[in-house]
Amino acid sequence: MKILIQNGRVMDPASGRDELADIAIAAGRIIAIGKIAPDFHANRTIDASGLVVAPGLVDLAVRLREPGQEHAGMLESEMAAAVAGGVTSLVCPPDTDPVLDEPGLVDMLKFRAEKLHQSRVFPLGALTRGLQGEVLTEMAELTESGCIGFGQAEVPIVNAQVLQRALQYAATFGYTVWLRPQDFWLGKGVAASGPLATRMGLAGVPAAAETIALHTLFELLRGVHGAAKAAGEKGVHVHLCRISSAAGLALVRQAKAEGLPVSCDVSVHNLHLTDVDIGFYDSRARLQPPLRQQRDREALRAGLADGTIDALVSDHNPVDADAKVLPFAEAEPGATAVELLLGLAAKWAQQDGLGLMQALAVLTSGPQAVLGGALGTLQHSVGQISVGGAADLCLFDPNASWAVEPAALRSQGKHTPFEGHEMPVRVRATLVAGQVAYEAARAAA
Repeated sequence: MKILIQNGRVMDPASGRDELADIAIAAGRIIAIGKIAPDFHANRTIDASGLVVAPGLVDLAVRLREPGQEHAGMLESEMAAAVAGGVTSLVCPPDTDPVLDEPGLVDMLKFRAEKLHQSRVFPLGALTRGLQGEVLTEMAELTESGCIGFGQAEVPIVNAQVLQRALQYAATFGYTVWLRPQDFWLGKGVAASGPLATRMGLAGVPAAAETIALHTLFELLRGVHGAAKAAGEKGVHVHLCRISSAAGLALVRQAKAEGLPVSCDVSVHNLHLTDVDIGFYDSRARLQPPLRQQRDREALRAGLADGTIDALVSDHNPVDADAKVLPFAEAEPGATAVELLLGLAAKWAQQDGLGLMQALAVLTSGPQAVLGGALGTLQHSVGQISVGGAADLCLFDPNASWAVEPAALRSQGKHTPFEGHEMPVRVRATLVAGQVAYEAARAAA
């Protein structure tokens, strides 16, 4: 299939490209940008006049709800939601049912995903068997099956010795460990500790739940990183998932300045909302990590702008209606968000006086750098536009605003705290490996 995209504004944060240019695609790859050879004859031409042609978005936190939780979301529905949001590559956490701790389960997930010909799925393997925090998984076998790293999803490792051994083993082979920093005992609440949680009678999660976990992790990482360097090993990279507090962000900034191999992301929810948005026990705002105070939100926005935070994620977690329409403390945490990722990134950039290029960077080149060498031969294709690279593209209208209506979302999960919010941009088409995976009427030739 040969496709010619004409008259679009090509924006690529990885290269700094921002120009009106045509793009020629053949055999799933970009073969020319700008000047197109006269002997190139497209099977299809897409007129991108008035549209931005950007790299396909890379989302580092998308739950697909398969295997085992099909009542909350099917692979088909959540993959359709991803491409409708312009997401062409996504990382799937290991907390499926059963947990992704066996190569066969990873093989099955990747096979099912590839048959749909939509977003590229990069699974995280479980760091410990059953996410129990006791016995390490066979990381080498899981890597061979396609896992790009190892994590615990929302389950903290209580035993520091197990965490140390996991880091040491990962350092030997150069694996990336993905962890959400939260102390097991302090993280049992349902809302951020503070005056609002106290008034509402909700069990609180203090910022110390995050900072204590970070202090422990960084202390262990210092030892492991130093030993790996001395032994000439590849070393371990730690990616911190969904930083939520100003104090936690300050520790990450310090660790980066020290030279520790860490990166981090923030969810769209913590970037835009605060604990006040819980309103009158609105279970749509029941999230993990919990929404914190305004000072935390402002620190996170500044950290994303200055590069301390490497990526913005949707933290897409569709929840079944029966599990959400419950008293706040009993409701299952999570919200659908993958279709809103681009709009919320653009909204952040507008509100903070930043350019569209910076909004795209935290969704493309930023997360691509986090994934790094784990992508293998795709390393130089995902998250950027380059000749010879995979034709994963997102075409969007930078001037088409729309209001979030849950019923219109493609995800099987319809619960989002952004219901009714105005999104400033809209995806018109998504291409994955040179094939049109999603298309709105505006993008047709």
